[in-house]
Amino acid sequence: MRRLFFEHDETFWFETLRSFSHIAYGGADFGEVVETAIAITGGDYDSWYRAWLATADRVAAEAGRSLAGGHRVSARKGLMRASNYYRSAEFFLHGNPSDPRITTTYDRAVDCWHRALELFDAPAEPVRIPYQDTTLAGYFYQVDDSGAARPTVIVNNGFDGTAEETYFMGGAAALERGYNVLTFDGPGQGEAIHRQGLRFRPDWEAVVSPVVDFATRLPQVDAERIALYGISLSGMLAPRAAAFEPRIKALVAFDGVYDSAQNYIGEFGGDRAQAVAVLTAESAPEVDAAIAAAVEQSPSLRWLTSHGQWVMGAATPREFLATFCDYALIDGVAGKIGCPTLVCAAENDGFFAGQPEALYEHLDCPKQFARFTSADGSDEHCQAGVMVLAGCRVYDWLDEVFS
Repeated sequence: MRRLFFEHDETFWFETLRSFSHIAYGGADFGEVVETAIAITGGDYDSWYRAWLATADRVAAEAGRSLAGGHRVSARKGLMRASNYYRSAEFFLHGNPSDPRITTTYDRAVDCWHRALELFDAPAEPVRIPYQDTTLAGYFYQVDDSGAARPTVIVNNGFDGTAEETYFMGGAAALERGYNVLTFDGPGQGEAIHRQGLRFRPDWEAVVSPVVDFATRLPQVDAERIALYGISLSGMLAPRAAAFEPRIKALVAFDGVYDSAQNYIGEFGGDRAQAVAVLTAESAPEVDAAIAAAVEQSPSLRWLTSHGQWVMGAATPREFLATFCDYALIDGVAGKIGCPTLVCAAENDGFFAGQPEALYEHLDCPKQFARFTSADGSDEHCQAGVMVLAGCRVYDWLDEVFS
């Protein structure tokens, strides 16, 4: 898709397009996104924060006035947008995890979302999912208040999303088609990293199985029709979980990922094993210098390593890339998936090009491949910009699987 803003910074453009995506289900408004983007200096993380914070504060204040006046619909819509704008505001600050703006802004995002939930027409509530010696934050959305057991979609965000955002990226589309929805933040994601300091782990079945345990105890969930919907990095994490969790009856990899680090480590060795050896060496000053130079030249790599060090607990960019290599479905893991699987792929994915095809090739289960192209404006990572179209294709497939 042609860049409308930030011609020389692909990360700022993609995150702006991501906000445009959320318009479809109430997470943004076109003019608000445009005016915010105009106020931002490309590549300047502080400028990004200030512009989105100002928009979020303004929208939240208006929502507060609507609520005080008894205008529930207006208040709900405003709080939903404000929550998402606060999420966007702190997005690029994670290179310094001690920055107090991260916690303050994240807390505002969650508070707005919780207040919005109280104004939903159908039941929607925060939940706490038991996990090891703590709990994971999530949300349970119901189609209506009938209490009927319905097919349910577990929506899991990826490398940098939140459980709140997943409502706009798969959750709302499921609800309007008669599916209940359970979303959650696993280790490294949303509340788990912001408030508990839980880092990512590659054995995602250890995360998803407790979520399925929780879901199957809910009377509104049809335990024989549970789908797992993994977004971005969870296009690898969700398949990993499904390979070891037979209660998952359908899987959506949105978009599919076979080897998360493959597209970033090729220059460090002739094959994967050699690259891993270089990245995990006790001392490799030349490699460190090469990575630093690449980070300096690439806005995407700059953001990837700064955020990645935080969510994976890595001390250096090289350590992060080494850790990232563990996030893969190699050695026969993909072949263990038994449920019907939909692998989505974007024609011009700037993060995981070629990965959906690799995942699809290694699957032995009933499978379908959904390619999204520039011809219909859906060629960006996770179909950013066309959430309605993406929802149609994903849930048409799931309707047929669960029929």
